[in-house]
Amino acid sequence: MSDIDGKITRIRPQQFHEIDGLEDWRVLGEGACAYFRTGSFTAGATFVQAISTLPGVGSGHPDVDLRHGGVTVRLITIADFYGLSEQDVELARQISEVARTLHIPADPSAVQTVQVTIDALAGSDVVPFWRALLGYEDRANSPEDLIDPQRRGAPFYFQQMDAPRPQRNRVHIDVWVPYDQAEARIAAAIAAGGRLVSDAYAPSHWVLADPEGNEACVGAAGWIGAGPSGQ
Repeated sequence: MSDIDGKITRIRPQQFHEIDGLEDWRVLGEGACAYFRTGSFTAGATFVQAISTLPGVGSGHPDVDLRHGGVTVRLITIADFYGLSEQDVELARQISEVARTLHIPADPSAVQTVQVTIDALAGSDVVPFWRALLGYEDRANSPEDLIDPQRRGAPFYFQQMDAPRPQRNRVHIDVWVPYDQAEARIAAAIAAGGRLVSDAYAPSHWVLADPEGNEACVGAAGWIGAGPSGQ
């Protein structure tokens, strides 16, 4: 682990994507994810076992989802912030090297994370209900975020409203996709009957709506170089 003055060195999403050896990985929201197509549960279990022996594994690193067709790995540092650190960079490199040794290909287009966002006028009143209902807990240093303590379920984010909006839905889904998949995902959603509500915050995120006006956001992190359409 890298420390400067006793603190973990934080890495921003764009910095992460620009580092050599991390081509298998994409930053989604606050963490880096990779999907490895193992092709079988047995091959996936062998891969996970190899990951478990790497230096730096432990203390919450990494989150691993083993399925029949592949393994999803998520790296996130939970310290005085909730994001990426130099520790994650080194571990990502090592995991990719294990995959190459076992001849397991990565598919960066196959990763995504989902977040539920609730617009609230008085978050301090609303959050306790959802915390109790879901069995979630507060995210470190963030009173407006709830997370699954097992880090499996979608996080809930409570967005401060300035005024009531009875004409608009108050709950929406945020879908985080790889930065190089965002335009394709948006195009697919529009082709399926949706519409673009706003691209004012692109390439950070876009607001879409389904045919009945229910909104959702597509988010991307760590664009390298120019954003979509020359941004």
